[in-house]
Amino acid sequence: ISYIAYRQHFFSSILLTDTPFATASFEVENLVEDEEIDTVYTKTFASSIPLELKAGELNYNMNWYYGPSDYKILNDYDRNLDEIIPLGWGIFGWINKYLFIPFFAFLGGVLPSYGLAIIAMTIVVRIVLSPVTYKSYLSQAKMKILRPEINELNEKYKDNAMKKQQETMKLYSKAGASPMSGCLPALMQIPVFYALFQFFPSAFQLRQKSFLWADDLSSYDVIAELPFHIPFYGDHVSLFPILASVAIFIYMMMTTGQSMQANQQPGMPNMKFLMYLSPLFMLVFFNNYASGLSLYYFTSNLITIGIMLVIKYVIVDEDKIHAKIQENKKKPKKQNKFTRKFQEMMEQAEEQQKKQKGK
Repeated sequence: ISYIAYRQHFFSSILLTDTPFATASFEVENLVEDEEIDTVYTKTFASSIPLELKAGELNYNMNWYYGPSDYKILNDYDRNLDEIIPLGWGIFGWINKYLFIPFFAFLGGVLPSYGLAIIAMTIVVRIVLSPVTYKSYLSQAKMKILRPEINELNEKYKDNAMKKQQETMKLYSKAGASPMSGCLPALMQIPVFYALFQFFPSAFQLRQKSFLWADDLSSYDVIAELPFHIPFYGDHVSLFPILASVAIFIYMMMTTGQSMQANQQPGMPNMKFLMYLSPLFMLVFFNNYASGLSLYYFTSNLITIGIMLVIKYVIVDEDKIHAKIQENKKKPKKQNKFTRKFQEMMEQAEEQQKKQKGK
């Protein structure tokens, strides 16, 4: 054990040693009995660190660090102290360390407020991810154009699920479309979104920095105090999460609302309810979270809505896409190994099903 750290939100106390400790034990006790009541002390901690005798004496060279949990300061000590800052594991931490932290520090140095730095950073991130957004929308446009033909196949083979699946795969292959091609771009954005989810609450620069009605970007913004406490929500109303929730709802209506309504199956639960889950989650959970993160998500979704509108009305021509799909369907389509193997399996399963019916 080379160091022991106790970290609050933005400040840490760290005991460092040049001679690593062989072992240590730690205890923690939660002092909060009622979360609705503000308490001065929330937890108590205790450490027990046995020190080895060397030639009958104690000889340890140790240092104390009392100060901010700032990534740059801790990283400059070159003692792995930056590990105490929760930037995310694996690729999420790398994105924060090598991209977002230095870039945000640069923006904070040239712009007059950190609120503007968050907006500028959001704009850059959305522009960089705009090709992914374009791919996702293009896939949705193709699936929308193919929907009447898919509905015909569903009706034609409604009593033969295997044949319906087989013919649908053939249609996708001939048209050069795939339902998965819309999911993959969304999956590619997850590392960036999760990295930012970890970054903003840990950014020491945001501490006590105000923007618009938010007094502290590292804490929640308050526009109204409630005379009662709502479970999971709190006793106040934050505006940035409300704005972010509205923006998310509009975005989901633009991207998934129509497809959910069109693909609604009889007897199935109302899938449109899924559109309300994400905004509702944002509204409840982020009410007590850092307003800087809510500002990012609000700005990000506004920009995404703008990009989607530009793609829909300026860049993408659905008539041209429809014409290209019809051309692709006329051409002999060379199947890849996976698609060919999957189709062979479907055909074999269909043959077996026929034989069983014959018996």
